[in-house]
Amino acid sequence: MSTVVQQAPAFSPTPSQIAVAYSVCRSIARSSAKNFYYAFLALPQAKRQALCAIYAFMRRCDDITDDASLPLRDRRQKLAEWLDAVHRAFLMHPTDDPVLIALTDTQQRYKIAPELLDQLAYGTAMDVQESDGDSRTGVSAPQVQYRTFEDLRVYCYRVASVVGLICIRIFGYRDSAAEPLAENLGLAFQLTNIIRDVKEDAVMGRIYLPQEDLEKFDVSPSELHSDGDSARLRLLLASVADRAREYYRSADELILLVDEDSQPALWVLVTIYSRLLEKIAARQYDVFKQKVTLSTREKLLILGKGLLKRLG
Repeated sequence: MSTVVQQAPAFSPTPSQIAVAYSVCRSIARSSAKNFYYAFLALPQAKRQALCAIYAFMRRCDDITDDASLPLRDRRQKLAEWLDAVHRAFLMHPTDDPVLIALTDTQQRYKIAPELLDQLAYGTAMDVQESDGDSRTGVSAPQVQYRTFEDLRVYCYRVASVVGLICIRIFGYRDSAAEPLAENLGLAFQLTNIIRDVKEDAVMGRIYLPQEDLEKFDVSPSELHSDGDSARLRLLLASVADRAREYYRSADELILLVDEDSQPALWVLVTIYSRLLEKIAARQYDVFKQKVTLSTREKLLILGKGLLKRLG
């Protein structure tokens, strides 16, 4: 992907333009961030707005890479153009894109390194690699994306650990020990997503479970299209869940290292994701017949407890 280096005339959006831009991002997060948005609500307004801007940027990246109406080549080009637009906005080029206006304000306000946002975009680009399937749509028989867990970790770092690093910059922290803990927590969240979405991803032609794990439990890629009745398949997902639980252990220490006004939000986010993992486990890893989620009531109860922690 290319990046923009040219100087540009200074662009300074008005306070009302910035307010409208954040409102647009908030609407995007509210409609799409099924788990994250509940944690956002436990934050002070300025930090909540900033995370909505980050989420809207992420959503745009995902929408581009998941656009099955475009050939993979065109998706990669469109993603590169989007990232160029981000860099132009950071250099104060004029823009009327509300996501870029809000993202630029957030990047400047919280001193977020542009390289972190680049990493997020590069992570989503890893989902648009050519495969043996249809080169126009990318739909194919399921393709194992990664040979080993260490290979998978690179992808998880870009699409999830980097999110953790960005979040703690908005949350606020002073001890650098928070950074590896945030990376670990991002891994925990992404592994939870991989377990939850394993059949949905396979239908799209993507398998994020490492080849070495499939071989260890004697699971073939085609079984991820099944009804999940294989004991071997459930043991495989249980092993991924155990790995995720190890990374979730970073949460207790990390919560204490972020600014006090952000601790409830981080607690809400960790609690929602870890309870989702345990709900999947309680169903014997049956994520094949229907998608496992926490109900709105369950998430609201967690949010309520988080808000009480903030008030306390």
